[in-house]
Amino acid sequence: MMKALISNIVVVITGSDASILAAKYAIVMAKAYRCRVTAVYVVDTATIRQLTLSKIFIQEESQDYEKSLEANGERYLAFVEELAHAKGVKIEREIRRGAVYTEILTAADEKKADLIVMGGWEKDRSARDIISHTHREIMVSAKCSVLLVKEPNIDQIYKQA
Repeated sequence: MMKALISNIVVVITGSDASILAAKYAIVMAKAYRCRVTAVYVVDTATIRQLTLSKIFIQEESQDYEKSLEANGERYLAFVEELAHAKGVKIEREIRRGAVYTEILTAADEKKADLIVMGGWEKDRSARDIISHTHREIMVSAKCSVLLVKEPNIDQIYKQA
């Protein structure tokens, strides 16, 4: 018997509308294909460290900012977990610290992911920011397939699932 094409999904959660749509997409896929899903939020300590070294942040500000990002991550992941629960899908949630693309790639390797699901871009973003450095690094360096969600009707599809 042939191995399932997709059995483990890692979905990248940033708190943006696009990442929430990506989570809904991953939830629908998990329900349809009986996959495991891990939602990963990364506290970008690499950027915080750079801002501190550049004297843009003082140490106390960077610690406060990191705590704020972690609290936001917990909130976003709890919301994604509620979305999954509403569709009868079990989802694992994970907060990591470090450079976003490095941590996402590490999580995908550790979870033996067959697919990384990321949100597309917001409509009001400038053309030069369409694919961020983080997205580009994940797409280039991932050992598994990467799906950039741009499905315009994902809210309706999620509701019907």
